[in-house]
Amino acid sequence: MEADASHSDKKLLEKFSGCGKSIGVLTSGGDAQGMNAAVRAVVRMGIYAGSKVYFIHEGYQGMVDGGQHIIEAKWQDVSSILQVGGTVIGSARCKEFRTREGRKKAAYNLVKRGITNLCVIGGDGSLTGANLFREDWKGLLQELVNNNEIDKATAEKYNYLNVVGMVGSIDNDFCGTDMTIGTDSALHRIIEVVDAIMTTAQSHQRTFVLEVMGRHCGYLALVSALACGADWVFIPESPPGDGWEDQLCQKLSENRARMKRLNIIIVSEGAIDCNNKPITSNLVKDLVVKRLGFDTRVTILGHVQRGGTPSAFDRILASRMGVEAVLALLEASVTTPACVVSLSGNQAIRVPLMECVQMTQEVQKAMDEKKFDEAVKLRGRSFENNLNIYKSLSHRKTEGELPCSNFTVAVLNVGAPAAGMNAAVRSAVRTGISEGHRMLAVTDGFDGFMKGQIKEVKWGDVGGWVGQGGSLLGTKRTLPAKNAAAIAEQIRLHNISAIMLIGGFEAYLGILELSAARTTYDDFCIPMVMVPATVSNNVPGSDFSIGADTALNAITDTCDRIKQSASGTKRRVFIIETMGGYCGYLASMSGLSAGADIAYIFEEKFDIRELQSNVEHLTGKMKTTVQRGLVLRNENCNENYTTDFIYQLYSEEGKGVFDCRKNVLGHMQQGGSPSPFDRNFGTKIAAKAMQWISKKLKETYRQGRVFANSPDSACVLGMRRRTLVYQPVAQLKKETDFQHRIPKEQWWLKLRPLMKILAKYKISYDVSDAGQIEHVPQLRNPLQDSQQSITI
Repeated sequence: MEADASHSDKKLLEKFSGCGKSIGVLTSGGDAQGMNAAVRAVVRMGIYAGSKVYFIHEGYQGMVDGGQHIIEAKWQDVSSILQVGGTVIGSARCKEFRTREGRKKAAYNLVKRGITNLCVIGGDGSLTGANLFREDWKGLLQELVNNNEIDKATAEKYNYLNVVGMVGSIDNDFCGTDMTIGTDSALHRIIEVVDAIMTTAQSHQRTFVLEVMGRHCGYLALVSALACGADWVFIPESPPGDGWEDQLCQKLSENRARMKRLNIIIVSEGAIDCNNKPITSNLVKDLVVKRLGFDTRVTILGHVQRGGTPSAFDRILASRMGVEAVLALLEASVTTPACVVSLSGNQAIRVPLMECVQMTQEVQKAMDEKKFDEAVKLRGRSFENNLNIYKSLSHRKTEGELPCSNFTVAVLNVGAPAAGMNAAVRSAVRTGISEGHRMLAVTDGFDGFMKGQIKEVKWGDVGGWVGQGGSLLGTKRTLPAKNAAAIAEQIRLHNISAIMLIGGFEAYLGILELSAARTTYDDFCIPMVMVPATVSNNVPGSDFSIGADTALNAITDTCDRIKQSASGTKRRVFIIETMGGYCGYLASMSGLSAGADIAYIFEEKFDIRELQSNVEHLTGKMKTTVQRGLVLRNENCNENYTTDFIYQLYSEEGKGVFDCRKNVLGHMQQGGSPSPFDRNFGTKIAAKAMQWISKKLKETYRQGRVFANSPDSACVLGMRRRTLVYQPVAQLKKETDFQHRIPKEQWWLKLRPLMKILAKYKISYDVSDAGQIEHVPQLRNPLQDSQQSITI
């Protein structure tokens, strides 16, 4: 486990340790779940890099007041905060910091402790304040010299301030990053409430109006609406046109006439109409009651959205951003602009802070000037994509509005069930119907396909599916090759023009077998696309799979409870077995999100010497104030070092120091309601897949029939780094380890050292993949490249 630092690490560590500067970390503005994970990562990565790290309590107020508000942070000071919401170092507004005199006090308090590297976790106001402080720094130090508060040597030694920001905001209202820390957790709170409300609404045939946070940004409202299939959503960036009251009431009436027992309307707190007049939740309620007489209730979620434990996504995001922030400070020089570390797809990047702030302000300016289309585009491709897909899935076209299409598309689930599959099916069916296709649902995968368990599915048949776990279509692991003749016959019988498969590695094998069977059966010469859906996240061609995020949250929640138990009993190590087959994604990423000491996976070989080293590491940990341990093991990481073996080894070697418990999580990782990420990811990727099918059908329709046998007509649609890409399955074969059912290269393996560093292992860290400075793209041309960012 332990290793000497690599050459690149040594170079950075020498540069950092020789500069004699320290890091200060503060949280400012509104709190957000995940801030503590970011603080923990900054502290531990800073200590790993040989720096002193200081807590600045109560944000800028603590910086101005100094004294006990600025204290050195030790390794164990950030133990047990990963799962805690809010911010343990406090946050406060500070009017004094807005004045030059206040900033001069803050500069004195920092210089006194040698702090010239500042990590700020907050919103745009907090980050703008940090940049102003940086620009004033030399002048402030000169004033301190003139006042004899510091000497010239001190001013010269600490002559510039480095600032790196992380955006902590549940609203996701900061341009330049796909996701801000806290947004995913806030979505979890909202969806928990919506799911609970739906049962009572259905019981009483009620209409519920939910008000969610987002004074200047409608992201929470929009994604919540996508994730629960809301009837209507009001957001500030895209207000309804004149006469929206009639349109809303007509839609609610039509839905009720189709025997829909509940209506959900989501209102962002900053919602406006096209004349910039506020649309409130009570205004909407009064309208529905007055016009329709429906039993209507208002629920204002308020600060519930800021509360609770952070989601697995937010913990991983914050941990990655915290480490990246320290690396950015390591490399910063006097000419380096203040930057924000952020996320683009699944890549960490650094963006100039003031470019982000300027773009964020441009959004508000566009809304004030009623340029709403421009405001949506300025929010970024992900936001625009969300809005377009919500509109297409929530608006049911009339027969006259539907395009003319003679194509029939079949949708089936293949492999093990995964949370979010139903959201993908719903999205595929409704997108297909909107494009004029006849949609067929296949029950029980290829097993049902060959038996003819195929029926037409209409728009209303998939209502309410988005929040359902498992697979409502039914799914089996049967592969098609042995039954190719029977499946080909069903394709002819039902005149199927294209197939969409939603599933895991079996679905990948299935589309490979179907495309290979084209040489024997012309019936398979049709467009085929696979959408990855498996908790194992082991599908070649995609960095993410539907269902993996829900599984990560299930594992993380269990680990939280186990850690709490271990904290109560002291000196206890828990060994947890996760699913994933031979893929170590779940074990590794849940290890990072739960603060595990080690995670054993198939992709990273280990032996008895490493097991012994890990026991020694935990033995040393028990001598500190943190007297508990968490060890994760991927189910197929090693055929000999089983969970029982590791449990017995740890129990024997830890005698007298700690005791052990084991827990096999099993199929609970597959079950439950899908997370907001999986609902949204499933919805968007399935809609994109259906749009690809429509395009391919038009391209391959010749002389009254569809004939598609080129390699690019059988694809996996996956997210690679930052964009959705369609990859021919024939090309993906060389990237696949078929024996172990995993891709040969997996992006998340680069994150494994983070877990070990944050668990205090002395290992090398490859900085070659660290983020680089990128500039915020200007308002893009609508005709530009159609590839879309898919991060929620």
